[in-house]
Amino acid sequence: MTTRSMHGISKPKKPFSLSVSIDDPSISPLPRNPKQALSDPNWKSAMQSEFNALIRNNTWELVPRPCDVNVIRCMWIFRHKKQSNGLFERYKARLVGDGRSQIAGVDCDETFSPVVKPATIRTVLSIALSRSWPIHQLDVQNAFLHGDLHETVYMHQPLGFRDPHHPDYVCRLKKSLYGLKQAPRAWYQRFADYVSSIGFRHSTSDHSLFIFRQGSDIAYILLYVDDIILVASSHDLRKSFMALLASEFAMKDLGPLSYFLGIAVTRHAGGLFLSQSTYATEIIARAGMASCNSSATPVDTKQKLSSSSGTPCEDASLYGSLAGALQYLTFTRPDISYAVQQVCLHMHAPHTEHMLALKRVLRYVRGTLTYGLHLYPSPVEKLVSYTDADWGGCPDTRRSTSGYCVFLGDNLISWSSKRQPTLSRSSAEAEYREVAIAHSD
Repeated sequence: MTTRSMHGISKPKKPFSLSVSIDDPSISPLPRNPKQALSDPNWKSAMQSEFNALIRNNTWELVPRPCDVNVIRCMWIFRHKKQSNGLFERYKARLVGDGRSQIAGVDCDETFSPVVKPATIRTVLSIALSRSWPIHQLDVQNAFLHGDLHETVYMHQPLGFRDPHHPDYVCRLKKSLYGLKQAPRAWYQRFADYVSSIGFRHSTSDHSLFIFRQGSDIAYILLYVDDIILVASSHDLRKSFMALLASEFAMKDLGPLSYFLGIAVTRHAGGLFLSQSTYATEIIARAGMASCNSSATPVDTKQKLSSSSGTPCEDASLYGSLAGALQYLTFTRPDISYAVQQVCLHMHAPHTEHMLALKRVLRYVRGTLTYGLHLYPSPVEKLVSYTDADWGGCPDTRRSTSGYCVFLGDNLISWSSKRQPTLSRSSAEAEYREVAIAHSD
């Protein structure tokens, strides 16, 4: 066999660059480091805007570095902010703390923070549609800066913005910062305390749903970290709460709900259409299947996936990444819930057969990019659940697989497919367990 190297033929290696995310040459590419960003006027302006917001919010104070304390690093994160249609909107620079270097019990304590459940979002949207209430999205600028810290956290000064008079000083944080382990919890507590003071109370079933009820006036606030949906029974009530929230937080009204958590919301004559087509396209591109043939169904019903099917997968991290991404895609795609649940069972030790099953799901998604979830105005007095169970369907554990869907009026608001936690001795027992699971969820 003759190779090119035997004849002295070679091609120069071109390193693959991840720094450019948008093809338009007029848009500055993503910088590789802060020094490169500071040399670009667009990115420098974005960094200056972020730094000014930090200073205005009194996020830290410069102090001499104490002895024997843990000082965490800070980093600049850059990205192109895009619109719901994928077009460039603006340059985004964010200063984050390196929470990985925090020490539990020293500069961080409790870190858990609730986020709104998908079923809660769909329920509130259904109620708003049935009553023709306005649905608006709010944007909180530098949301985590509003959370007060109860622990003492020291951080190095940000690169490019060190105080020339005190270059050796460190930042003693007074407000939470992105990247800190306790940042989401501090912001949630700060927001929850304020909305409680203006008459809201959080739902007992979902602590990220805040409800206001006074006579005939009703309002809902859905909180997912720094993304907020405000639903009010009248425009005057909405404007009143917008004014109150804007007086306390750096917040603006983005108008009627159109893009939330990566989900495009399209209004039509009949109601709302929720779609994740852009997100689905990104998953397919990440898997390298942008030009693949589509599949008519997401799963092969003739066989069950076993933990020992095939040989170990060569790239387990890619499998886990794609399976996790597909889980979020089920927010608007109940048709792939069972197939995604099956491939997610093997994320800890994926085999070749599992990868083939995952790729089949992706090929199905490739052919159904326009699919999504429709919500229509309908009466909301009736809640109907449908359940089913595959008795002993798991070939490894012989446990049953449960599935249910819940309708509020004519709108599908909740669904699930999961393996039951215990063995069932009969199909009837498996079905009763599923009914219990559907009602408890």
